[in-house]
Amino acid sequence: MHINPHLFILPRTPGQIVWDYKNHKQFELNLKYSTRLAELIDDPNNFNGQHTIDAQLLSAGIISTTTLVTVEWGWDELSKIFHIGTKNIPCNHVPHDIHEWSKQYLDHCTEVLTTPAPQARACERSADALTVLPKPCRLPQGSLAEALIKRKTCRAFTGEAVSLESVSTLLYLSLGYLHERENDIDDGVVEGLGARRSSPSGGGLNACEGFLLVQNVIGLEPGLYAYRPAEHTLSFIRPLPVQPLGQLLCGQHFINNLPVGLFITSRFDKLWWKYEHSRAYRMAYVEAGHISQTFQLVATAQGLHTWLTGALTDNQVEALLGLEDSAEQPLFFVGCGQSDGQVMCMELKALLNAQGQEQ
Repeated sequence: MHINPHLFILPRTPGQIVWDYKNHKQFELNLKYSTRLAELIDDPNNFNGQHTIDAQLLSAGIISTTTLVTVEWGWDELSKIFHIGTKNIPCNHVPHDIHEWSKQYLDHCTEVLTTPAPQARACERSADALTVLPKPCRLPQGSLAEALIKRKTCRAFTGEAVSLESVSTLLYLSLGYLHERENDIDDGVVEGLGARRSSPSGGGLNACEGFLLVQNVIGLEPGLYAYRPAEHTLSFIRPLPVQPLGQLLCGQHFINNLPVGLFITSRFDKLWWKYEHSRAYRMAYVEAGHISQTFQLVATAQGLHTWLTGALTDNQVEALLGLEDSAEQPLFFVGCGQSDGQVMCMELKALLNAQGQEQ
């Protein structure tokens, strides 16, 4: 008999809360149940299938007849609980098509808007004097500032093919090791940590990596590819899955015809190799955010529109990328293609228009 390794116990008088954070389940135990659980933690071999409490603990998954696989974790339990506990967003029903998603999303937004919005920031509620800033200067054509202003999130794509040259540029400037900066490397840098990207990285580790999802790129077979920044190459991982892209992204089916996208992952083992405290876990998301923004700006500068999400169906994405029970984990997805620039997909627009007519 084994204790579920994904338990977090909170003392809450008069009992305790046992949280199975991997499976998003919580149980409230009174003194009798808490005492029995403590006895089984001390010696799982004391399990008795005829014991009512033991049988209930087994049924709840608090204890198990088999050893549960756990991911090797180099930091303390706090970051592990957060990472695993926020995987696979609990959802009563994952939309199977764009119409289901549109209705579910609109219902959610309507429900949220019935509650009061958060107050303005404290600094904005103060009556202090304001300094009026001068009007921003005119932006030069092709400037970074112009790309920043043009970048926006779109949810309607044509599916038109993207060129291999565009993809190469996107990958090199967002995840590639820049040859143009090889002379910038200080002599004191540890061997193996000399590569430089366009985005900053905690400790210079370049812990983030990328897996390219190709649906319509000229010169590339559809499928999943691992990007190898040291050589600026792609290695084929596997063909596209049978299910549409939206199914991998929590039912966001408006994105099904996106021609190309990038799963941004983080090598946690690299981070905890250098930084043993869990605070380094924050840096994984900071670095992924840097790379996502760089990807979007490069795409925008090439005349493409972008879309991004952190809503991943984690277990399916990990299986697709071959990262089950791995210290490398997917954190984010960003993609691009040709679009009419619409922020909302047409199905959601149709629902909104129908509601407006009813009112």
